[in-house]
Amino acid sequence: MDIIRVENLGKRYRLGVINRGMLYKDIQSWWARITGGEDPNTPVIGLSNPGGSKANTNGSFWALRDVSFSIKPGEVIGVIGRNGAGKSTLLKLLSQITAPTEGAIKLNGRIASLLEVGTGFHGELTGRENIYLNGAILGMSRAEVRKKFEQIVEFAEIGKFVDTPVKRYSSGMYVRLAFSVAAHLDPDILVVDEVLAVGDANFQRKCLDRMDEAASKEGRTILFVSHNMSAVKTLCHRGILLEKGTVAMDGPCEEIVNHYLSPEWADKESFSNCRHFGTGRLRVTNLTYENKDGLPVSEIAAGDPVTFVVDYENVSLTSADDVSPSISLHSEACPDIFHNYGHFSGQTFRNLPRQGKFRFTMSSLDMIPGEYHVRTRIIANGDPIHGEILDQPLISRSLMVTPSNFFGKGHALTTYGLLLVRGDWRNN
Repeated sequence: MDIIRVENLGKRYRLGVINRGMLYKDIQSWWARITGGEDPNTPVIGLSNPGGSKANTNGSFWALRDVSFSIKPGEVIGVIGRNGAGKSTLLKLLSQITAPTEGAIKLNGRIASLLEVGTGFHGELTGRENIYLNGAILGMSRAEVRKKFEQIVEFAEIGKFVDTPVKRYSSGMYVRLAFSVAAHLDPDILVVDEVLAVGDANFQRKCLDRMDEAASKEGRTILFVSHNMSAVKTLCHRGILLEKGTVAMDGPCEEIVNHYLSPEWADKESFSNCRHFGTGRLRVTNLTYENKDGLPVSEIAAGDPVTFVVDYENVSLTSADDVSPSISLHSEACPDIFHNYGHFSGQTFRNLPRQGKFRFTMSSLDMIPGEYHVRTRIIANGDPIHGEILDQPLISRSLMVTPSNFFGKGHALTTYGLLLVRGDWRNN
């Protein structure tokens, strides 16, 4: 028997005014007309097709449409897809936080969800009180929660703060306790969104181990949403790939992840369809990666060489134009890891062909494993501040950095932060 069955599921949201007709909204609109100011209740219009085919001209937006699948007890499912694909909406529907517009969900078990930091917690209550509150929400008796209480507190590492109101917790403490409660109160189904990214590397590893134990030894069913493809591959047996609110693929996890990371799939997010900023005398047409053998890839092992390849079209440059390409790397944790302009090292280019490629090679990508975002910008005749911006595509490419034996044989990769650093300690 299926523990979860989803049939023709759809969720539609309205774009624009939700509370039209309320007195204070009418007063706001009236005052804006009198004073000539901006009406805060004006419907959202002019969106650049926020949901692709999901957005309708009548002001509605389908976050999910015609989604169907079934899940057996004990399965560990990785739900992946780009931002806006509908992953979080799906989990909210399964968790019964919001109701579907169409279709049906059939659940045969108790479900625990960890979707956002603090979901289901009351800020004025202590950690102890919130543990019992969450247990009651899950339908557990006080005696059942008491039996698990010490395990929950020990796993969350909040022992001396357990009687402190959770509104005083850091985001890390919040998510540690929230995950510990959700994972230890014997749910039949555990739903986990990207919220684990808030925790440090040690705690993320601990959570993955706990979920693996819950699935393999206790028979729990887990739905796991993450942009960390290495974690998805490690934990999940099956993958569901969402694109624009529909199921694009459903099958073995490694196969689904490899397809998602393939250059062919990345190219679907076309540079020709995105917005561009700049004079347009040169146009970026693609951004890809090559490994040390010159083969196109979408993931690189930590510490391995990588080449960033920027395809361009020379629209109207002259022989006098001095062109400087750039590559920048970003992550959810750090918006600016590095920016590298050819201008800074005197590596600029003239007399460009009608079509060509810029290549930027790093001898070692010394980053911790995870998902990063790469952007490019091309300038001419000056530095990044004063030069002419030829093209800056308002789009980024995903780059997965996977674990490796970075420090050499016998040394575990246990560094924290963003950078992997080689070095020697001495005691003279």
